[in-house]
Amino acid sequence: MSFTLAIVGRPNVGKSTLFNRLVGKKLALVDNQPGVTRDLREGAGRLGDLRFIVVDSAGLEMVDDDSLQGRMRRLTERAVDEADVCLFVIDARTGVTAADEYFAEILRRRARHVIVAANKAEGKAGEAGALEAYALGLGEPLRISAEHGEGMDDLYRALVPLADRFAADNVLQEPETDVDLPEGGDFDDEDDSEAWRPTADRPLQLAVIGRPNAGKSTLINKIIGEDRLLTGPEAGITRDAISVTTDFMGTPMRIFDTAGMRKKARVVDKVEKLSVADGLRAVRFAEVVVVLLDVEVPFEQQDLRIADFAETEGRAVVVAANKWDLEEDKPQKLNELREAFERLLPQLRGAPLVTVSARTGKGLDRLHSAILKAYEVWNRRISTAKLNRWLEAMTEAHPPPAPGGRRIRLRYMTQVKTRPPAFVVMSTHVDKLPESYERYLINGLRADFDMPGTPIRLHFRDQGTKNPYKAKANKISQSGALSKHKDRQKPKGSG
Repeated sequence: MSFTLAIVGRPNVGKSTLFNRLVGKKLALVDNQPGVTRDLREGAGRLGDLRFIVVDSAGLEMVDDDSLQGRMRRLTERAVDEADVCLFVIDARTGVTAADEYFAEILRRRARHVIVAANKAEGKAGEAGALEAYALGLGEPLRISAEHGEGMDDLYRALVPLADRFAADNVLQEPETDVDLPEGGDFDDEDDSEAWRPTADRPLQLAVIGRPNAGKSTLINKIIGEDRLLTGPEAGITRDAISVTTDFMGTPMRIFDTAGMRKKARVVDKVEKLSVADGLRAVRFAEVVVVLLDVEVPFEQQDLRIADFAETEGRAVVVAANKWDLEEDKPQKLNELREAFERLLPQLRGAPLVTVSARTGKGLDRLHSAILKAYEVWNRRISTAKLNRWLEAMTEAHPPPAPGGRRIRLRYMTQVKTRPPAFVVMSTHVDKLPESYERYLINGLRADFDMPGTPIRLHFRDQGTKNPYKAKANKISQSGALSKHKDRQKPKGSG
């Protein structure tokens, strides 16, 4: 990707719609009410043969204080400072406002390159507003419609010369990366046992979820070492599921910050419903999910539902208790947390439970270790030979029941997939096998193969009571009978 394009402008001028158009996906939340976007969202932009990073920003407000709008504005100004090109979007139907003129002056001072786009310019309704944009003094405005895709060819022509210039600069600044290959022309292959480890090309996908005001954005800011996400005392600041790519203590990760999830009955606002749905979608794309609790009120009903949802989706789960720096009697509180965790979330028995402070950064090393451990277990594969020796020992120690006098026989077991680990057991009378015996086997897998906390899928397939060797025996007997018949058919004295 050759450059970074930041989309800026007043609230409700169509920035998020244009962002979705450029990335080719509906990533950013879009609604008619102003101020939906609050954080900076990055995506892989694509326009013709151009590839670039596109940044969706919050609507610029004429506020300088420490209010939510003021913090949003400072975050957008930071995007302006870091971007190679700023796409300044105005509403062609409304025309140029005093706020547009004010922000045009800011962009003139701070931005490297500015392109003005008069959005919603389809038809005659936007002609006057597009002409007014000349008065901003930022060059010829582009008439576009983010909703209908009009004007994208004009935007492409405006970006091409800038992209060529950035590409030339990147070649001049490119460091030496040539490496001499060893004799034979290639490097040795790595051990397959380490294949699960995240790399820069395949970073670990991590989602942080929890109730509103649990400290999710603050925690991610501390991990990446900068105030990248909007934070504050107000509950429900985060709306979009924002992803940030970083290197967390040497491990490449893509971290999703999600909106706080309240009880469904309390969610009445349309934007909040969209935010929660976006967060749930982030969980489905994640590999490891950190369920963040507020240590002052841990394991409320909504926390349990959130953790259960992550387990149901088959994701590796780490439970983190935040605001640990505010706790006075730490040993007593830790015992209470562990007891409540074992009692209220038996389906996640053995999952890592760590204490952190998003404000001070304490406990991040424990969180990193827990995430890697959960991810390694989530990717674990067990050989079929080991599984069947284990299955034989488990059935000898605790045989399956014999409903109606018919013994249930577990004949064979194999692992069919990882992420999460899934196993198939060939058995007789599958419909008669009680759930308690399934739990017995799952708990045994966790304990004997060191797979604490990760979701385990165990499927039983009915092999029936047929003898698998019966067909082979019949074939042999039929072959022998046919041979005897042929011998009887031979004329005497032949041979």
